[in-house]
Amino acid sequence: MSSSLERYQDRLERYSARVGKYADRHPRLIDLAVVLALMGCVSLGSSLTMPGVAPPDHRTAGATLMGVSCLALLRYRSHPRTAVVVTAVCTVIAVVLGYLVTPLLLAPIMAALYWLAMLTDPKTTRAFGLATTVAMTAAAVFTDSMDELSLLLRTIGPFFWLMLPLAAGNVTRLRRAYLQAVQARAEHAERTREEEARLRVTEERMRIARELHDVVAHHLALANAQAGTAAHLVLTRPEQTKKILTDLTGTTSSALRELKATLGLLRQNDDPAADPLEPAPGLARLPELVASCESAGLTVTVTTEGEPRPLSPGADLTAFRIVQEALTNVTKHAGSQFARVRLVYSGSRLVITVSDDGPASAPPPATAQGRGFGVLGMRERAHSIGGELRLGPRPEGGFEVTTALPLIPEA
Repeated sequence: MSSSLERYQDRLERYSARVGKYADRHPRLIDLAVVLALMGCVSLGSSLTMPGVAPPDHRTAGATLMGVSCLALLRYRSHPRTAVVVTAVCTVIAVVLGYLVTPLLLAPIMAALYWLAMLTDPKTTRAFGLATTVAMTAAAVFTDSMDELSLLLRTIGPFFWLMLPLAAGNVTRLRRAYLQAVQARAEHAERTREEEARLRVTEERMRIARELHDVVAHHLALANAQAGTAAHLVLTRPEQTKKILTDLTGTTSSALRELKATLGLLRQNDDPAADPLEPAPGLARLPELVASCESAGLTVTVTTEGEPRPLSPGADLTAFRIVQEALTNVTKHAGSQFARVRLVYSGSRLVITVSDDGPASAPPPATAQGRGFGVLGMRERAHSIGGELRLGPRPEGGFEVTTALPLIPEA
């Protein structure tokens, strides 16, 4: 039984959907069909009288009035107030002429009130609805065609039949507003999801771009310095040249490992054939970084002040990458053989300072041609975890990069 009801309900919904689509494509034809149906109702209603009471003598005038009221409904979409006024005036005159007040006779004004409540605001609906109801009730009370009925029936009847379309129109208007609000919220949610997805993709792309820049720029700078030093010493110091070339092999191997780990972020996490990713580098790998710089001819000293405290994974990676990029810039731009890295654990911050004694010249700024993205990347990394970055020439000579990064609060 329930399956049969569901089947009939599905058919009814499909039929209603087809009718709705047809009405949206041909609104004028639907309006004309409704007006013709109302004319039929009015014609039938105008022929009804109380038992033993003769029909009114004004047949032509009544037919004209009802025809005008029905034709006025053809403009209800653009002029709902005018349609209510015209149908109300025509119906009141017809009742005064002696026509019996029945739902069939009131069909045009009921339709006009329904569309008024559906298409206009509540204030307009109340004003026109109250005026129409009062006028129609007064006409029904004082007409001679309803003398055989009590005053209560003559008052309740028109009031009830006119309040019904007003209530139905209000419900329809509220439901349409609700559906529009639901649709608007759904569209807004969809746009928001798309914007958030694009933002996440952009942030991930920028993060991977920073990682690739730090890995490639640092190791290529070291490899270039090592190769240049080896070429300079190949004839005079072959043993040192051999050691530098061995270190060069380690530098390129390290670059390939980090590059593979960074590109591995693009793999899907649920890929069973994917190799496990290496942990992100942090300050624990600072000695390895210092050793690679020394193999390129840059002597780096590291000093630590305060009690070392742990950093979050993001801050640890940021600290390592900033030190790495700063030392890379010393190798590429400073022309100095000495650099200092100073770690100060103070309060809730870790202050890292990387300085050199070379000429007071900064690395090139970021440009549209793609140069100098290391400085931009350092600043973005620091700001992304709530830190700050300062860089510039030192008064006593050389260049200095200082960053303050948040520490994990103590329990």
